[in-house]
Amino acid sequence: MMCEQCQERPAAVHLKNVVNGKKTEIHLCEVCAQDKGEAFMNDDGAFSFNHLLAGLLNVSPVMKQSQPQQNKRQTVECSGCQMTFDQFLKIGKFGCPKCYESFRDQLPPILKRLHSGNTVHQGKLPERQGGTIHMKRKVTELRSDLKTLIEQEEFEQAAEIRDQIRSLEAEIRDEGGGADES
Repeated sequence: MMCEQCQERPAAVHLKNVVNGKKTEIHLCEVCAQDKGEAFMNDDGAFSFNHLLAGLLNVSPVMKQSQPQQNKRQTVECSGCQMTFDQFLKIGKFGCPKCYESFRDQLPPILKRLHSGNTVHQGKLPERQGGTIHMKRKVTELRSDLKTLIEQEEFEQAAEIRDQIRSLEAEIRDEGGGADES
């Protein structure tokens, strides 16, 4: 594939951009890519993921708005490695595990931008894809609760939990997941 800009050299950099569900792709040679995005290059001309990440962080409109305010107040610094938040933005990676705690207040806008608006971990399987697995896990949790309630002689609540378990097992069978027999 040839460079889309100069049409002279083979494309070595392939950039994909998705905005509002619309995907655009750009294929550039190293020379044209360096002309367009020097922020993503090392001093030796090689691409660096850290520079790319730092470039993404600096482009954020939220960060541009907060920079003037940041100059007015004291600069946040990590208690472990003494890295400042400005240094993190420049480098694109933390210096130590304590940085996560030190920069906790500044991270949500960055994570929201990088993860398409999501800032809360939802688990390994999205709910829409792992419905049966989620139901099986819920049954396991309910069985544990049932056992505890029986030991505490809370038989009315135990009966409610038992009914919930039976209902979930019926749903699992209906979806073809097969119930766990324990």
